Amino acid sequence: EIPASNQKYHIYNELITQNNTDSKNETNLKACCESFHYDQNMGTHVGDHNGAHFFTIGQRKGLGIGGKKEPLFVIETDVNENIVYVGQGEHPGLYRKGLMILHNDIHWVRPDLKILHGESMKYQARIRYRQPLQSATLHHGSEGFYLLFDELQRGISPGQFAAWYLNDELIGSGVINK
Repeated sequence: EIPASNQKYHIYNELITQNNTDSKNETNLKACCESFHYDQNMGTHVGDHNGAHFFTIGQRKGLGIGGKKEPLFVIETDVNENIVYVGQGEHPGLYRKGLMILHNDIHWVRPDLKILHGESMKYQARIRYRQPLQSATLHHGSEGFYLLFDELQRGISPGQFAAWYLNDELIGSGVINK
Protein backbone atom coordinates (compact mmCIF):
# COMPACT_ATOMS: atom_id res chain seq x y z
CA GLU A 1 0.00 0.00 0.00
CA ILE A 2 1.37 3.38 -1.05
CA PRO A 3 0.59 6.30 1.29
CA ALA A 4 -1.25 9.28 -0.23
CA SER A 5 1.35 11.57 1.31
CA ASN A 6 4.10 10.33 -1.06
CA GLN A 7 6.20 13.23 -2.36
CA LYS A 8 5.71 12.22 -6.02
CA TYR A 9 2.10 13.47 -5.94
CA HIS A 10 3.18 16.89 -4.68
CA ILE A 11 5.77 17.15 -7.46
CA TYR A 12 3.22 16.08 -10.09
CA ASN A 13 0.64 18.61 -8.89
CA GLU A 14 3.25 21.37 -9.06
CA LEU A 15 4.07 20.35 -12.63
CA ILE A 16 0.50 20.46 -13.88
CA THR A 17 -0.42 23.67 -12.03
CA GLN A 18 2.58 25.60 -13.37
CA ASN A 19 0.95 25.59 -16.82
CA ASN A 20 3.56 23.15 -18.14
CA THR A 21 1.15 21.80 -20.72
CA ASP A 22 2.48 24.09 -23.45
CA SER A 23 2.05 22.24 -26.74
CA LYS A 24 5.44 23.51 -27.93
CA ASN A 25 7.28 21.74 -25.10
CA GLU A 26 7.02 17.99 -25.62
CA THR A 27 9.06 17.26 -22.48
CA ASN A 28 6.37 18.91 -20.35
CA LEU A 29 3.58 17.18 -22.28
CA LYS A 30 5.27 13.82 -21.70
CA ALA A 31 5.73 14.54 -17.97
CA CYS A 32 2.01 15.33 -17.58
CA CYS A 33 1.13 11.98 -19.21
CA GLU A 34 3.62 9.74 -17.41
CA SER A 35 2.28 6.92 -15.26
CA PHE A 36 3.33 7.01 -11.65
CA HIS A 37 6.14 4.56 -10.98
CA TYR A 38 6.48 2.81 -7.65
CA ASP A 39 8.86 0.44 -5.95
CA GLN A 40 8.39 -1.90 -3.01
CA ASN A 41 10.21 0.43 -0.59
CA MET A 42 7.58 3.17 -0.96
CA GLY A 43 4.84 1.35 0.93
CA THR A 44 3.85 -1.66 2.96
CA HIS A 45 2.92 -5.21 1.96
CA VAL A 46 -0.80 -5.76 2.58
CA GLY A 47 -1.62 -9.00 0.74
CA ASP A 48 -0.94 -11.52 -1.98
CA HIS A 49 -2.53 -12.17 -5.38
CA ASN A 50 -2.50 -14.62 -8.29
CA GLY A 51 -1.01 -12.32 -10.92
CA ALA A 52 -0.65 -8.57 -11.48
CA HIS A 53 -1.97 -8.98 -15.03
CA PHE A 54 -5.44 -9.70 -13.57
CA PHE A 55 -5.76 -6.14 -12.19
CA THR A 56 -6.36 -2.72 -13.73
CA ILE A 57 -5.79 0.79 -12.44
CA GLY A 58 -8.79 2.03 -10.48
CA GLN A 59 -10.05 -1.46 -9.67
CA ARG A 60 -11.60 -1.81 -6.21
CA LYS A 61 -13.37 -5.16 -6.23
CA GLY A 62 -11.60 -8.49 -6.01
CA LEU A 63 -8.53 -7.32 -4.10
CA GLY A 64 -9.31 -9.57 -1.13
CA ILE A 65 -7.91 -7.08 1.39
CA GLY A 66 -10.01 -5.73 4.22
CA GLY A 67 -9.59 -4.08 7.58
CA LYS A 68 -8.66 -0.65 6.22
CA LYS A 69 -10.28 2.67 7.13
CA GLU A 70 -11.14 3.32 3.47
CA PRO A 71 -11.45 0.94 0.49
CA LEU A 72 -8.29 0.07 -1.40
CA PHE A 73 -7.91 0.79 -5.12
CA VAL A 74 -5.28 -0.41 -7.58
CA ILE A 75 -3.04 2.55 -8.43
CA GLU A 76 -0.43 0.69 -10.52
CA THR A 77 0.55 -2.79 -11.62
CA ASP A 78 4.02 -4.10 -12.34
CA VAL A 79 3.51 -7.27 -14.38
CA ASN A 80 7.25 -7.94 -14.72
CA GLU A 81 7.73 -8.03 -10.93
CA ASN A 82 4.17 -9.32 -10.30
CA ILE A 83 3.33 -6.46 -7.92
CA VAL A 84 0.00 -4.68 -7.49
CA TYR A 85 0.30 -1.26 -5.83
CA VAL A 86 -2.79 -0.03 -3.96
CA GLY A 87 -3.89 3.13 -2.19
CA GLN A 88 -6.75 3.96 0.18
CA GLY A 89 -9.81 5.97 -0.80
CA GLU A 90 -9.61 8.78 -3.35
CA HIS A 91 -5.87 8.30 -3.55
CA PRO A 92 -3.89 10.87 -5.63
CA GLY A 93 -2.24 7.97 -7.49
CA LEU A 94 -5.56 7.36 -9.26
CA TYR A 95 -5.55 10.77 -11.01
CA ARG A 96 -3.58 12.10 -13.96
CA LYS A 97 -3.84 15.06 -16.29
CA GLY A 98 -3.23 13.19 -19.52
CA LEU A 99 -2.18 10.14 -21.47
CA MET A 100 -0.01 9.22 -24.43
CA ILE A 101 -0.84 7.24 -27.55
CA LEU A 102 1.94 5.99 -29.84
CA HIS A 103 1.76 6.80 -33.57
CA ASN A 104 1.09 3.16 -34.52
CA ASP A 105 -1.75 2.85 -31.99
CA ILE A 106 -3.92 5.69 -33.28
CA HIS A 107 -6.92 5.40 -35.57
CA TRP A 108 -8.55 8.35 -37.33
CA VAL A 109 -12.21 7.72 -38.14
CA ARG A 110 -12.09 11.08 -39.91
CA PRO A 111 -8.64 11.16 -41.59
CA ASP A 112 -9.55 14.51 -43.16
CA LEU A 113 -9.46 16.00 -39.62
CA LYS A 114 -6.15 14.40 -38.63
CA ILE A 115 -3.83 16.83 -36.87
CA LEU A 116 -0.28 17.14 -38.17
CA HIS A 117 2.99 17.02 -36.23
CA GLY A 118 3.27 20.05 -33.95
CA GLU A 119 -0.45 20.82 -34.10
CA SER A 120 -3.02 20.71 -31.29
CA MET A 121 -6.80 20.54 -31.31
CA LYS A 122 -9.52 20.84 -28.64
CA TYR A 123 -11.87 17.87 -28.43
CA GLN A 124 -14.32 16.17 -26.13
CA ALA A 125 -12.81 12.85 -25.04
CA ARG A 126 -13.39 9.79 -22.89
CA ILE A 127 -11.24 7.00 -21.52
CA ARG A 128 -13.95 4.48 -20.72
CA TYR A 129 -17.22 3.30 -22.19
CA ARG A 130 -20.19 5.50 -21.22
CA GLN A 131 -17.99 8.02 -19.41
CA PRO A 132 -19.37 11.53 -19.90
CA LEU A 133 -17.32 13.44 -22.45
CA GLN A 134 -14.50 15.54 -20.99
CA SER A 135 -12.82 18.64 -22.43
CA ALA A 136 -9.31 17.84 -23.64
CA THR A 137 -6.61 18.92 -26.07
CA LEU A 138 -4.86 16.48 -28.38
CA HIS A 139 -1.23 17.37 -29.16
CA HIS A 140 0.72 15.67 -31.96
CA GLY A 141 4.32 15.21 -30.84
CA SER A 142 7.35 13.45 -32.25
CA GLU A 143 6.86 10.33 -30.09
CA GLY A 144 3.10 10.15 -30.41
CA PHE A 145 -0.08 11.93 -29.38
CA TYR A 146 -0.64 13.50 -25.97
CA LEU A 147 -4.24 13.87 -24.80
CA LEU A 148 -4.40 16.38 -21.94
CA PHE A 149 -7.68 16.84 -20.12
CA ASP A 150 -8.87 20.11 -18.62
CA GLU A 151 -9.64 18.18 -15.40
CA LEU A 152 -7.68 15.33 -13.79
CA GLN A 153 -8.94 11.91 -14.88
CA ARG A 154 -9.36 8.89 -12.64
CA GLY A 155 -7.95 5.49 -13.56
CA ILE A 156 -6.11 6.11 -16.84
CA SER A 157 -4.92 2.60 -17.76
CA PRO A 158 -2.38 1.56 -20.40
CA GLY A 159 -3.88 -0.88 -22.87
CA GLN A 160 -7.34 0.66 -22.75
CA PHE A 161 -8.74 3.06 -25.34
CA ALA A 162 -9.18 6.82 -25.46
CA ALA A 163 -11.60 8.35 -27.98
CA TRP A 164 -12.11 11.98 -29.03
CA TYR A 165 -15.10 13.71 -30.56
CA LEU A 166 -16.16 16.95 -32.22
CA ASN A 167 -19.73 17.59 -31.14
CA ASP A 168 -21.18 14.05 -31.14
CA GLU A 169 -19.01 12.71 -33.97
CA LEU A 170 -16.19 10.29 -33.24
CA ILE A 171 -13.02 11.68 -34.84
CA GLY A 172 -10.41 9.21 -33.62
CA SER A 173 -9.26 6.79 -30.97
CA GLY A 174 -6.14 5.05 -29.79
CA VAL A 175 -4.63 2.59 -27.34
CA ILE A 176 -3.35 4.28 -24.19
CA ASN A 177 0.40 3.72 -23.92
CA LYS A 178 0.99 5.57 -20.65
